[in-house]
Amino acid sequence: MSAPPERALPIVEKVLAGNNSDEVKERALFVLSQIDLPAAQTILLDAARQGSGDLRLEAIRMIGIGGESAALAGLIDLYNSGDADVREAVLEAYLIAGDVQSVYQIALNTDNADDYEEAVDILGAMDARDQLRELRTARGMSETLIDAYAISGDAEMLRELSMDASDPELQGQAIEALGIVGGAEVNQTLLDIYRTTEVPDVREAALDGMLIADYDEGILELYRASDNPAEKKELLEYLVMMDSEEVWDLIDSALDAQR
Repeated sequence: MSAPPERALPIVEKVLAGNNSDEVKERALFVLSQIDLPAAQTILLDAARQGSGDLRLEAIRMIGIGGESAALAGLIDLYNSGDADVREAVLEAYLIAGDVQSVYQIALNTDNADDYEEAVDILGAMDARDQLRELRTARGMSETLIDAYAISGDAEMLRELSMDASDPELQGQAIEALGIVGGAEVNQTLLDIYRTTEVPDVREAALDGMLIADYDEGILELYRASDNPAEKKELLEYLVMMDSEEVWDLIDSALDAQR
């Protein structure tokens, strides 16, 4: 790695072609990813295409580390023709390289449900909010997309979905996902949803969202404002699960009221 690229490249080629252990060859692949020469990326791509086993997968990942656009573009053919391990390695390479558009194209075009879910999850990890929103139009709403919106922190989209009652199951998931995003605005949204809805499942989802967000102040506020014994009992149970500092005083007061 400390040698000039022109000197290092033929040495690495010999290591890869020689009778060396897989561990040594994996190190050689990493060195290739650090050599800023087109020939180095060509060798990596050849190893990804023609190699076998773990070395092939490692070559694919090293293309991601190298980040060279032509080599990255060559991975899509491997993805389309490869097995599950190869497809996973290609997506990982795109994640390492920050190649949002390639992952988006896979999510947009794949017919495999597992591949779609994996690509969408990676888009969430890449904070690719625009692409994830486009997938809603192109592929339709799904639990996978909602999870990705949460991972990417897209509170605006989740807030919109939480107000859409056309699919109660997805609406409930969107409300709970808001809790993953968290923050003052999300907390207020969850509180407002609970207060304004008359649908029991939606109210439950709002409570679950506050639980996930650790927003015990909101549930405490609801508890103090309620005069419904069944509701107060449920809210108190949530406060116990959240280990709220106020909960034991509230339990004492509730017990005193029963005497």
